[in-house]
Amino acid sequence: MRLGDKVACVAAASRGLGKAVARGLAAEGARVAICSRGEEILRSTAQEISSQTGVEILPIPADVSDPIQARAFVDAAFEHFGRLDVLVTNAGGPPSGPFVELSLEQWQDAVDLTLLSTVTLCQAAIPHMRSAGSGRIVAITSVSVKQPMENLLLSNSVRMGVIGLMKTLSNELAGDNILVNSVCPGWTRTERVRQLLAALAERRGVTSEEAAAQIVADMPLGRMGRPEEIADVVVFLASDRASFVTGTAIAVDGGFVKAAL
Repeated sequence: MRLGDKVACVAAASRGLGKAVARGLAAEGARVAICSRGEEILRSTAQEISSQTGVEILPIPADVSDPIQARAFVDAAFEHFGRLDVLVTNAGGPPSGPFVELSLEQWQDAVDLTLLSTVTLCQAAIPHMRSAGSGRIVAITSVSVKQPMENLLLSNSVRMGVIGLMKTLSNELAGDNILVNSVCPGWTRTERVRQLLAALAERRGVTSEEAAAQIVADMPLGRMGRPEEIADVVVFLASDRASFVTGTAIAVDGGFVKAAL
């Protein structure tokens, strides 16, 4: 993917999809700054990926739902590496629950975590990319933007805002050679999905394994995804191989979404 001279920022990358993306970028030669709220696991992840790939991984503790910390993450990465070519926005998902049980505070937290974190990270990264004359922004969202998912009202709603933001930015930034896309993971074996399966199982009165079986039974590929399968698509979009791809939202879901487009 020719990423050997590139620098990437990957948010929420101490575990799960973010970690897989950081590892995928590093495996292609990119130097990567990663952030998360937990400093100990963040540093452990950085050391693990660096030892696996031989590439420098810069851990920067930050809570991306805090605009000051989100901006400081990008600025620190640029100051350390002297450039920024790729931004991958990512954050843990908001809590599940039906509309009548969700408080206004939970709505605001979901907006701060999912939408405004993306806004702030992009605000911090775009000036560096414009100065360099190119860049890649990839937002990790969810297939819930294409097919609403049961009991995930906050995610179904707020992630649509991220899609609108990314599509609009792709138009505004095309003249700067900054390509902007979204990746929409389906059911993927992460800690977040294990939590969702437990909640779903409790609501349906079945085990987590049975809940998972019910989900994959309706998927053409008949299984959940692996984090690295999502990461591979992000790495492609971050590379020069995707030089004519912008403004799109790609479902990586094993066929979960039933719509034709």
